[in-house]
Amino acid sequence: MPCFNERATVEACVKRVLESPYVSEVVIVDDGSTDGTRDLLGALTDSRVRVFLQPVNQGKGAALRRGFGEARAPFVIVQDADLEYDPADYSLVLGPLLDGKADVVYGSRFIGDRPHRVLYFWHSVGNRLLTIVSNAFTDLNLTDMETCYKAFRREVIQSIEIEEDRFGFEPEITAKVARGRFRVYEVGISYDGRTYEEGKKIGWRDGLRAFYCIVRYSAVGARLRGKS
Repeated sequence: MPCFNERATVEACVKRVLESPYVSEVVIVDDGSTDGTRDLLGALTDSRVRVFLQPVNQGKGAALRRGFGEARAPFVIVQDADLEYDPADYSLVLGPLLDGKADVVYGSRFIGDRPHRVLYFWHSVGNRLLTIVSNAFTDLNLTDMETCYKAFRREVIQSIEIEEDRFGFEPEITAKVARGRFRVYEVGISYDGRTYEEGKKIGWRDGLRAFYCIVRYSAVGARLRGKS
């Protein structure tokens, strides 16, 4: 669980995650919060919760890199601390992993009949465009590359070097999963998105970086950089 300035939601999010029967540990990486989030994290007493503090804000990718390295459970799922994504969907996301069919599972906001909050038109257009471009470079057939809910067999995610510090993590990990020829599944999930007034952090600059990362970490980009 990467976390940055989520005082309003982090306690409720952790509570709901711990209520899931699929959870054996919660690895929280606070990415330099300054709004009192760290005080709330320090008050958590459940033995399944492990909190790690980044000295300064480095970005979501940096927090995930730390968290993945600390994970001990056989399966790892990304859970943002803002409750846009519902831990009740863990059974859907983890299903293909538990059945031994998948190495990686993406939870898609754009398929299935789960409830979705209606928000920004251009955000949805941007997400779909990024997914299409990513698919073109990876030869995957995803509907939601930018989704938070990505689940992995632990040995898979710990075998991948994560280089991006911010939201470029999403296209980077997708490209590297494709290059690794891992078995990828996608399932429909619910989504309760936030407005910018409610704390949404990703912006248009992150979208531009995502296009760059799609190319940089693709098989073509890797060859140009001299990496297999």
